[in-house]
This record gives sequence, structure tokens and C-alpha cells, in this order.
Amino acid sequence: MDPVGAGPPPEVVAGRLADAVEELVDLWTPAVRPGGTRLSAQQLRALNAVARRPAPTLTDLAESVGTTLPTASRLCDRLEAAGLLQRIPHPQDRRALSLLLTPTGGRLLAEIGARRTLDLAAVLAAMTPPQRSSLENGLRAFQAARQATARRTGE
Repeated sequence: MDPVGAGPPPEVVAGRLADAVEELVDLWTPAVRPGGTRLSAQQLRALNAVARRPAPTLTDLAESVGTTLPTASRLCDRLEAAGLLQRIPHPQDRRALSLLLTPTGGRLLAEIGARRTLDLAAVLAAMTPPQRSSLENGLRAFQAARQATARRTGE
């Protein structure tokens, strides 16, 4: 028997959260296709990684999305062909290329972010203020624990 207030073990909570994450993925997936643009989850991660870091290299991108250089290069090929990303000479290393979002890529990320925010806000509106507060606090605690775990394991 669990001590009072101890709650279920992490494995039980993980299973429950996996279901909630699936619901979130289902909610967010349609937001990835505004105006008919189809992006894979990895393409979206790549665009977000480029947007977060000023002029990353292909190596930076591969590390950010957790893939190999050849896979990151093919990913950039597709994003560049779609007009969402461009490769330019690196300002300090003439052997390297920097990655930049095109204006179209930046607009697409903004549209996706706005749509996701609206979709998520609609779901959150169906929750009570204390439920929303609990969810936010729990997610912040999860984020902090994830970052601490990543630092300890070197991820």
C-alpha cells in the first residue's frame, strides 16, 4: 500500500501520460498542414531548430534533431526544395554552410504556432482554472526534471 499522498508509481503515471500525449499529437497534427503544406514531424523539428539558433550549420541541425549528417542533409534538401530553408556560406568558416529560414518558412512556422495555440486554448477553455493551473505546474515540473535528467546523462 502506498503512503498517503505518494500517488501511483512513475511507470503507472507514464502510461497515463502516454495517452494524453497521443491526444495532444492528434490535436496538433492538423496544425502542421496549413494551406496544404505537408511537413513531417522531423521537418517541423528542423525548421524550429533553425529558427531558434542564429545561422546553424548542418552539424548543429543534426545534433538538434538527433539525426546523422546525411539524414540532416536530405532533410535540408527537401526543405530547401519547398522554399522553406536556404543554405548560405558560413560567415566564419568558408568550408561550412549556414542554414536560414526563408520568409516563407518563417511565415509557415508562425501559422503553425498560431493554429496550435488556438487549438490548445480551445481544449484548455474546457478545463477549470484550477485544472489548468495544475496542468501548467505539472508540465513545468516535468520540463525541469527532463532538463536535469538530460544534464546528468549528457543528452
